[in-house]
Amino acid sequence: MDVVVALNERLKRTPDGRVWSDSSFSYGILKRYLNVFNRVNVVARIAAEPEAHDQWCRVDGPHVRFSPVPYFVGPTAYLRNARAVHRTLRSVVDYGSAVVLRMPAWHTTGALATHLQRTGYPYAVEVCGDPHDRLARGACQHPLRPLFQWWVPRRTRQVCGRAAAALYVTQQALQTGYPAAATAISVGCSDVALPDEAFATAPRNFTDDAAPYKLVFVGTLERLYKAPDVLIRAVAACRIPGRRVVLSLVGAGQLQGSLNDLAKSLGIEKNVRFLGQLQGGQQVRQQFADADLFVLPSHQEGLPRAMAEAMAQGLPCIGSTVGGIPELLASEDMVPPGDVNALAGKIAEVLIDPQRMRRMATRNWERAQEYHQRVLDARREAFYVAIRERTETFLAADTAAHEAHPATQWEKAA
Repeated sequence: MDVVVALNERLKRTPDGRVWSDSSFSYGILKRYLNVFNRVNVVARIAAEPEAHDQWCRVDGPHVRFSPVPYFVGPTAYLRNARAVHRTLRSVVDYGSAVVLRMPAWHTTGALATHLQRTGYPYAVEVCGDPHDRLARGACQHPLRPLFQWWVPRRTRQVCGRAAAALYVTQQALQTGYPAAATAISVGCSDVALPDEAFATAPRNFTDDAAPYKLVFVGTLERLYKAPDVLIRAVAACRIPGRRVVLSLVGAGQLQGSLNDLAKSLGIEKNVRFLGQLQGGQQVRQQFADADLFVLPSHQEGLPRAMAEAMAQGLPCIGSTVGGIPELLASEDMVPPGDVNALAGKIAEVLIDPQRMRRMATRNWERAQEYHQRVLDARREAFYVAIRERTETFLAADTAAHEAHPATQWEKAA
């Protein structure tokens, strides 16, 4: 059996036929499906690009094909192309394939869910983030943000509530906001699966010396939902007598220039370093090794990979109280999203206490063991097997119904 995987990401295709993503979505994620299914058919918007950028991830690979939907950017363009998008989506789902929709329910996955619900065809969802937080004030600048913040979570709840199976990247947070039906298969399984090399041999130790305190942030600078602007303001507001606080930001995006201007306007441009997109896990792990504290004050999250990787390296972490972060950190290590003063105070509170930092490092290192690749791969594979079995059961029943009544619901809706 094949599987159709519908994405909201906008992918890129270069003239050599390769397909790329400017997010963390990659062929490595698609390979997980191939442990259970024969082939993967990716449904997504794909734009033609003359060449790939260094920070992009390859998405294409063996046993993966792509079914592009008409390309658009934003809700206005979607409305202009809605008829063509729906027509394409009705044609790309092969009867006999399992179907997985990666949530939240934005344009592509929401439209495909509408078609599947009309036909009664079973589908699974993978809930990768909370759209309510993603569209919060400060994370999204669109003038219709309040409308989207009402509509997209509402639609996501509808899609999840009618799914045959649901996988969440958190253990509790997303399940509470976007519950599956009582009859659905529901699994909590982070998409952060850490290999052996991601783990330090022991938690970090800390001593009190005169060197500058080093903070590290890892996340996109394409949008503000990970709140790098809040962090820069907090560094400017953080006052520790006799010690400098230096921030390194790992990540790239169109907002780097404005964030650099923000640091200059606050008078801390010498304390903020923009490292760009680093290639390979070892380069990021080296930044963790050089740092004293990892900080991620996001407005929205699923379960952040960068934080889990920092924890696996035995690094103390501070985060915001959104998404799956409370499942990673102790309450004393978190602050409300968007609160510059609370974040500045928490950073200073942690940095001046080496014993607390050692406790945080040990707790984080032990917690990260639960996200080892071996543990999560087995859980995810069992979920995909359950999806396949649910689909096979539906197809067998539909075949019997077709023999008795030649026009199936699928054929009527096509």
